[in-house]
Amino acid sequence: MKTALMVWGASSGAGKSLLATALCRWAARQGLRVAPFKAQNMSNNARVVPGLDGAPGEIGSAQYFQALAARVPPHVDMNPVLLKPERDTASQVVVQGRVDAALSRLPWRERSARLSAAARQSFDRLAERFDVIVIEGAGSPAEINLAPQDYVNLGTARWARERGVCRALLVADIDRGGAFAHLHGTWALLPEDLRPLLAGFVFNKFRGDAALLAPGPAQLQALTGVPLLGVLPMQRDHGLPEEDGLYTAQAGPAFGPRIAIVAAPHISNLDEFQPLMAAASVRWVRRADELEGVDWIVLPGSKQTSGDLAWLRAQGLDAAIVAHSQAGRPVLGICGGLQMLGQRLADPDGVDGEAFEHLPGLGLLPLATQYAAPKRLRAGPVGFAPRLGAADFPPGPWQALAGVQWPGYEIRCGRTTATPAGALPALFDAEGAPVGWCGGPSHNVLGIATHGLFEDAASLRALLGQPVRTLDQSFDGLADLIDEHLGAATLRALLQA
Repeated sequence: MKTALMVWGASSGAGKSLLATALCRWAARQGLRVAPFKAQNMSNNARVVPGLDGAPGEIGSAQYFQALAARVPPHVDMNPVLLKPERDTASQVVVQGRVDAALSRLPWRERSARLSAAARQSFDRLAERFDVIVIEGAGSPAEINLAPQDYVNLGTARWARERGVCRALLVADIDRGGAFAHLHGTWALLPEDLRPLLAGFVFNKFRGDAALLAPGPAQLQALTGVPLLGVLPMQRDHGLPEEDGLYTAQAGPAFGPRIAIVAAPHISNLDEFQPLMAAASVRWVRRADELEGVDWIVLPGSKQTSGDLAWLRAQGLDAAIVAHSQAGRPVLGICGGLQMLGQRLADPDGVDGEAFEHLPGLGLLPLATQYAAPKRLRAGPVGFAPRLGAADFPPGPWQALAGVQWPGYEIRCGRTTATPAGALPALFDAEGAPVGWCGGPSHNVLGIATHGLFEDAASLRALLGQPVRTLDQSFDGLADLIDEHLGAATLRALLQA
């Protein structure tokens, strides 16, 4: 490693992930060997990538996309610690791609030293392989109550400084207000040995005339010695998912099908719906009355399927979904959503949460799911039936997907199988095993165990009949954005050894 560029945030949601993604693509376009790194991420949005022994592992979606932006294969070393929230006070701990049940049970402060050691190993391996490491921090580097255990912001900066040149940017969300105070306060609370690494401030999500910021930037530099390097405008349609945010309002164009995605409390992998939101009218729903007038209902993945199924029933959403299906209108379940669509679920060992022997599903597909460790992690091509031609795919609202193949990924503990009543296999993995089934009064109910359908341009075109923006176009758009508003000269100076 010759250079590390650290992206700190004055708060969560300031724009660290998008700025790091933009920097990865900009550096890759300069011919640099660049890789992303985030020592610890907290998110239920995860992707399946190669692990240390070649077997599949998990990393946060943000680092997965950053690797693609950097034009390098994603790897577990890029996000060695992933915390997947299971409830308000507990998370599943994934270390270098694999769930560590023992660490998951330890209090945060007691496990941080072991997590830090694993993260340092991963960072050092990346530093041996790449010229530039773009490092994303977590939350804020100024959480002084956590500073002794903060290996994500403070520790990683020190590791990078030991191996080469390390510079840091501090980004603030100016749309929230108080951005000058956020920047100054964060600078003031940084450890004294790390303040010299701070090369510049960045304002993000600005709306209006940047000239109105004066004389603030000059006054801030006089107080801190740190310049404001750029002001990035508000970008609502950048094409990449928000790392943690749930979309609460109706989104997307007014044309195309009206799609309701049920936003249950333990929703996971919601980032896969970002391309759909740009191509159809999407709303996130939590009440039965919000399903009125929609064309499709989508049940997304879940970190705790049984808990979300109980929540559906408590909200009266179960009856509304069944009525929608019985009227012949499309219903799609993905991963945990697929499991909910079945007739029954069983979790004798409490893998999904509280142990239970029998839990009725929504009964829309003749399927049964049993939970068991270990978690199934898999990435690879999947294809809708039939393999040749479209004649064998059942008629109905999903027939446009007949024969479409796409790169899916699976992250699940539930093993789903067809019951004796039988369900029509609709989606198959590379070995020919069914990973999706179709049913309902007019073959209008589709359940798939594999994520990523809406991230595939061919699948979206088949369903919606219109072209969609590719990931590469989104990455280049972000790189163009920072090239314009930070400037090529500034970016080259930040990345030079």
